[in-house]
This record gives sequence, structure tokens and C-alpha cells, in this order.
Amino acid sequence: MIAKYIPIVFPFVVWVRGYSLADFRHDLVGGLTVALVLIPQSMAYAQLAGLPAYYGLYAALLPPIIASLFGSSRQLATGPVAVVSLMTATALEPIATAGSANFIAYAILLALLVGIFQFLLGVVRMGLVVNFLSHPVVSGFTNAAAIIIASSQLSKLFGVYVEAGEHHYQTIGNVIVEAWRYTHWTTFLLAVLAFATMIILRRISRHIPNVLVAVVLTAAISWAIGFEQTAKVQVDRIDSAEFRGLVAGFNETLLLINEKALQRVALRARSDSLNHAAALQDPRMLDLEHETRLLNVELDELREKAAGFRVELRRCHFAAIHDSLGRQHFVLRGGIPPGTQCDDRCWRIKIGTGNLDTTALVLSCGGAVVGTIPAGLPAFSLPRIDFSVALDLLPIAMIISLLGFMEAISIARAMAARTGQRIDTNQELIGQGLANIGGAFGQSYAVSGSFSRSAVNIQAGAVSGLSNVFSSLIVVVVLLFLTPLLYHLPQSVLAAIIMMAVVGLLNLKSFFHAWKAQWYDGMIGIVTFVCTLLFAPHLDRGIMIGVVLSLLLYLVRNMKPAIAMLSLAADGTYRNRARFNLGQCPYVAVIRYAGSLMFSNVNYLETRVIEIVRTMPDLRHVLLVGNGINELDASGVDSLSGLIDRLHGQSIRFSVSGLNDAALDVLKRTGLAAKIGENNIYRNASRAVDGIWEQAHLHVTEEHCPLREHKYGAGFPPAG
Repeated sequence: MIAKYIPIVFPFVVWVRGYSLADFRHDLVGGLTVALVLIPQSMAYAQLAGLPAYYGLYAALLPPIIASLFGSSRQLATGPVAVVSLMTATALEPIATAGSANFIAYAILLALLVGIFQFLLGVVRMGLVVNFLSHPVVSGFTNAAAIIIASSQLSKLFGVYVEAGEHHYQTIGNVIVEAWRYTHWTTFLLAVLAFATMIILRRISRHIPNVLVAVVLTAAISWAIGFEQTAKVQVDRIDSAEFRGLVAGFNETLLLINEKALQRVALRARSDSLNHAAALQDPRMLDLEHETRLLNVELDELREKAAGFRVELRRCHFAAIHDSLGRQHFVLRGGIPPGTQCDDRCWRIKIGTGNLDTTALVLSCGGAVVGTIPAGLPAFSLPRIDFSVALDLLPIAMIISLLGFMEAISIARAMAARTGQRIDTNQELIGQGLANIGGAFGQSYAVSGSFSRSAVNIQAGAVSGLSNVFSSLIVVVVLLFLTPLLYHLPQSVLAAIIMMAVVGLLNLKSFFHAWKAQWYDGMIGIVTFVCTLLFAPHLDRGIMIGVVLSLLLYLVRNMKPAIAMLSLAADGTYRNRARFNLGQCPYVAVIRYAGSLMFSNVNYLETRVIEIVRTMPDLRHVLLVGNGINELDASGVDSLSGLIDRLHGQSIRFSVSGLNDAALDVLKRTGLAAKIGENNIYRNASRAVDGIWEQAHLHVTEEHCPLREHKYGAGFPPAG
């Protein structure tokens, strides 16, 4: 009995059975090949998420192993991906500074929430909930996200630093302005070299690890030319009173921000300590809410002031000079004393997330590199759980869960079509959920299935999830022994890697394809695309608008299902008379209703039938073709009963055909079948017309009835 449930709890035992040495070799090659792409990509995606690059390596450690062991796909490569990384940054930027300790802790907490939500959905067998994100919505969001991701890397590409605007397009405008003022050309040229290397090698052969080659090449060049050039100086070595005033003002503003933030934390603690049952009637609660709002306004003003200081500080460009004692000083490039010897390099201040140390200001005339990566494996511990923050993150965690899983399951199904595997949606949810939960204990942020790495995995011949285990082992080796080799990797190259990776997400043809299928699907995709771009970085708004629009249009379509008058076509079937230009019998109305008969649309059916009756003064019989009625509720039964009464009141008989067994059962249980009459309920339209035609044509002469004879051909024999 226990053995029956082992494959359910531990699905990896299925692919372990019959595992051969040849399979091992294929998985080993696949794992090594994927690792060559995974390592640089994961570092790039971590920076996209607003985290230090090495957190991408942490996310590439445990999650791929857990997802492969407990998921249903054998080749799906799980780890950091572009869209989830972008949404992580979007979710956390309003509550913490990118790269700060709180930001990292909240990113790990978000991964835990994503994992729990996915795991619970899988356990309760609710994988179908992903259908709430329709294909047009996902397509519109993915295309917009690809543009947002690519454009978000422009600042690193040009080597400039800007303040983020309220909207993403404002940030890009700031980048363009700053790049026009100043571009670090070595940074830009290394990115161009990375682009050229990846594009050329990909065209030569897809088996060449083009990303790894670009990383090794540019990191070697960066080390050889001394790409990163920094100096730590005291503030009094910078001969500019204006600059020193900016530094003092910036530090003072940050100090005030920290004080106000601590006050807000204290207010939240006092608010939580009040009895929530009586909070609405407690005047102290109202006072706390008022104080919190004032603090939020003050914090926003201070943050805006600090952003202004950062802009001014970054626009200060210096030249290095030496005094008579050989000590190095820095002067503004526009204020170099005449006759003073200085180098041609342009020095700029590096500003982090905290105060500027006036005893060791960091100036740089080079480019940005990955820098020091802590050697060793991440500490495995319980994520820091802040319940108030968790509640704030829960809505975006649910969106990330669904989006990430849709990406993963789409990839898994595409690969299953090639390999013949059976994909269990709920098991895959469990696998992805456990991967995020387990990853959170190993300092990983939220992950999902990667299309590019999964494609590499299957092309390399991987046959089981063991290939992902090998990939993670390579990451372990890198973290333990090879981190110093990544120090000189230019961040502009990581930006180039991201931009190359998201090109595959762009698929504008999907809008035209959706429009051809149904115009409203195309419209939903376009609206989601535009709204996601406009509201970025608030990506959840674009998604929600798309989902709400999909549901509204679904309700509208169900409120007004298609209704058509039928007549006999040349092939012997009953077709839409308006569409195929068919005749109409004046005595019998054959009405096809293409939808379930429920509370949302019952009035529509009754209204349309009455309108038809009014246009046919000689009408004697109404036949409702109900092949599309898959559901019939109490409102539908009452409406149908009232319609029958109105027709009988006008001496018009009523019949129905094509109802499925479930609808017929409802008619019988409610007594409506008896009211209609068992002899007026038919299996199909042909039999119904044959059964009612003679009675409907008593004492009248119709030379060519469109229900028995097609107007362009001979009549058809009655259906048996």
C-alpha cells in the first residue's frame, strides 16, 4: 500500500527506475552545458532583481535540484529568469532600497511566499487557476516586460547613473539625457564586444557556449586594461566648496530619513499593540493613523530631496592633480587652475545606498564590475519573516506565482511534446513551490522555469532531472573556488546578457494571431501591453487590467450569447440563414442558442425570441436548438417557463432539441420537461423539424418550405 504512494510523494523515483550509464552520460553533458549558461545568466538576473550578483548564484543552487526532483518534467531547467527578477525588483522598490539588507531579506521572504502559494495550489489540485491569466494577457505582459527589461539595462550599457522616475519611461528619458552628457566609452565598447561575440558564435553554432565565451573574454580584457579604477579620498582633498556642501546636505538628509523611518516603525508597533477589535472606536488609533500619514509625506519629501542631491553629486566630474608635496587632489573639470598638470581621466563619485564616508569617498574613472563575491556556500537558515511586510507582498507574490508557473508549465509542455512525457500540472506546481520554499532557506529569491536553459538542456540530450543536479554542483564549485575570477566581469556585459536573453520574449506576431482568432483577444493583448508599459515599474497594474478586461469581456459574451435563425442548407444541415442567405419559413422559427442558460443571460434569450415572434405574424411554432446549452440553472428554468407561457398565450407551440443529458436532467427535476411535453423534446434539429412540420403547416400551402427544401436544390428525405 505504501509503495503505491511513493511515486506521488517522490516523483523522481519514476525516472530513477531503469536509469542506465548512457543516461548518466547524457545528463552529465546536459548539466555541464546548462551550467555554462546558468552561471552568467543568474548573476545578470540577480542585478535585474536589484540584488548583488552573487545572489543569482544562490538562486541557481538549491531550486534547480528541488524542482527537478519533485516536478513532473525531466528537462525543465529552473532558476533565475528575467520576468520574475523584474517583478521582484518592482515589488520591493517601494518598501526598501535596492541592494540594501532589508531589500535582500524581503526578496527572500517574497520567494517564500511565492513558493507557499504555488505549493498549496498544487496540493489542493488547483492548477487550473492559471487559466485566469489568459494567453492574450500573458502575451501582452511578456512583450511589454521584454521591452522594460531591455531598456532598464541602458544605464549600465552607457555607464551612467540616474534616479528612477515615477514611471519607467521617465527613467529611460533620464538615462538618455545623462548618456548625452556623459558616456563611459570603455564600458559601452565592452558591452558591444559582448553583443558581437554572442551573436556571431550563436550563428556559427548553437552548441558553442556563447554567453560563457563573452564573459571570459570581456572579464580578461577588463582585468588586463584595469577597467575598474577607483580611489578613496578624504572630502578635504576635493577642492570644491560646492561639492563638499552637497555631500554634507546629502548625509544630513539620509540621517533624517533614517530617523523618520524609525519613528514610522515605532508607530506601527504601537498600532499593532492596540486591540484591533476596538481599534475603530479608539481615538488613539486615529491619532496614530494621522501621524503615520504625516510621516509618510515627510519621508517622500526627504527621499525626493536626497534624489536631487544624488543627481547633483553625480554630475560633478573631477580631474586629478598633484600638489607640491605629491599629494593627489581633485578639482572640478571646469575649474582647473591655469597651468596645472592633470590627467585626462574623468573622475566621478560612487554613491551607494547609505551615507557618504567623508574620510573615504570613493571616486571612479573606470567602469563598474561585479566586484567581490563572497566565497563559500550561502548560510542556510529560516528567512526573516515580517508579517506586516508579508501581507503587503502577498498580492504581488500571487501574481508572480501564477506568471512564473505559467512560464514554467508552458516550457514543460513544449518539451513534453518532443519527448512524449506526461506533464502533471499540479505536480509541477508542487515542484516549483518546493523549489522556491527550499531556495528561500538558502538565500534565494523567487525562481521559475527558464526557456533558454531548458532548450539548452534538451538539445544537449538530458534525459532526467539529474542534469539539473549536475548544473547546481557546478555552481557549488564556482562558489567555493572560482569567485575571484568573476571580480573583473563588467556589469555592462551582464546588461548585454540580459538584453540578449529577453529578445526571445518579444513576439509581436502573437497580437496579430490573437486578433485573427477573435478581435477581443487581440484587443486584450494590446491593452495589457500598453498598460504594462505605461504603468511600469508598477507591473502588477498592467496584469490586473488585462485580467479584469478578460473577465469583463467573458461576462459580456456570456450575457449575450450568439442567437441565429436556422434554415436548411445545401449539405442537409441547418445553418445560419442570414450568413448563408437562406430562406425563412413563416410558420416555424428554428432558433439556435449558443450558450448556457443562466442568470446572467436569461433575459437576453427571452427578449430576442419575443422580437423574432413580433416580426413573424404567421408564426405557429418555435424550435429552440439548444446544443450549446451546457448548463441550465434555476433562473434559466424560470425564464424558459415564462417564455413558454408567453408563446402559448399567443397560440404558438414550443419545442426544444439538442439538449445534453445534464440539461435534460434539470428539466425533469424541475417539472419543466412535463410542461414542454416529452413529445416536444428532440435529440437533434432534423428530427425536430420532421416532427413539428406537418402540424405547423395545417391548412396552409407553402410551395417551397426552406425547412424541407433548399432553395437551390432538391429536398432532402426526412431524417430517420
